[in-house]
Amino acid sequence: MQVAVVILNWNGKTFLEQFLPLVVAHTGSNAEIYVADNASTDDSIEFLKKNYPAVHLIQNPLNGGFAVGYNLSLSQIKAEYYVLLNSDVEVTADWIKAPIEMMERDKAVMAVQPKIKSYFEPQKFEYAGAAGGYIDVYGYPFCRGRIFDTIEKDEGQYNDEKEIFWATGACLFIRASVFHEMGGFDEDLFSHQEEIDLCWRMKLKGYKIMFCPNAEVLHYGGGMLPKSNPFKTYLNFRNNLIILCKNHPTRALKQIVFQRMVLDGLAAARFLVQGNFGDFWAILKAHGHFYKHFRKTWRKRKLVQASVTNPEVSAIYRRSIVRKYFLQGKKLFSELDPKDFY
Repeated sequence: MQVAVVILNWNGKTFLEQFLPLVVAHTGSNAEIYVADNASTDDSIEFLKKNYPAVHLIQNPLNGGFAVGYNLSLSQIKAEYYVLLNSDVEVTADWIKAPIEMMERDKAVMAVQPKIKSYFEPQKFEYAGAAGGYIDVYGYPFCRGRIFDTIEKDEGQYNDEKEIFWATGACLFIRASVFHEMGGFDEDLFSHQEEIDLCWRMKLKGYKIMFCPNAEVLHYGGGMLPKSNPFKTYLNFRNNLIILCKNHPTRALKQIVFQRMVLDGLAAARFLVQGNFGDFWAILKAHGHFYKHFRKTWRKRKLVQASVTNPEVSAIYRRSIVRKYFLQGKKLFSELDPKDFY
């Protein structure tokens, strides 16, 4: 069994200084550690060569974001399992053991995420993943333990092994063979939600994605782009529309996408009323990109749908999470009716 822990870095020397020591300390001898550098302009490379000569270094020729960076790097790494780890994640003892054991025990499990908790508030889940990812019928992502901006305390309420819809890219355990079979990440997405796209394509092939409660990591969050950055808003709304159009198997796709864009419009109006002009324009720009590149997205959809073997995808919430959260006040995952999940 070969495990490769792969940390993608771009101008992240500060995070490497802070978090790499624990990765080295808590990664067993059966795993190799790689840092894949996306053409950093700080002194990350010099720091690694001087202080961590045993860590494998891959130097990508450009900064192609999360998607291109990992696709380039993983094409050079031979292993049975990849562990994609953000540079701003603090790992804990035995963080690798339980997720790998889960995949060894059940060969139908192709990807796993551990519990993701907040570096700053360790008693709470963390925004990017929490206790496993889901989407609603309109493609909006949310998590067990985090719906929109409501983040729950970890009180053991989600300490069960559970099949989920998507596993966070902050700490993603995935079989290498499946990653390459799926063609890796969609490089047009650049960064943000490319793991949701990959997981959706995996689900359409009938593969299982699981949450492992017996391993946890602490995520600093916003290491490359702060949560309030309008460019991040743009990427999230743009990419999510592309993902929805590519992967949603329903024949009612046109209606779904139309309703989704109306909901996005309401989100933009809310930002405008709040005086948040950067995020308002980011959503308009995201929609403009979607219209402009619609034909390319549709060609991708045809390829994805032609290879579908499991159209009845599990772990999709068949209601609108926007309606439940903002109109009905359902702020916690435990308040959602389990019967409303496929």
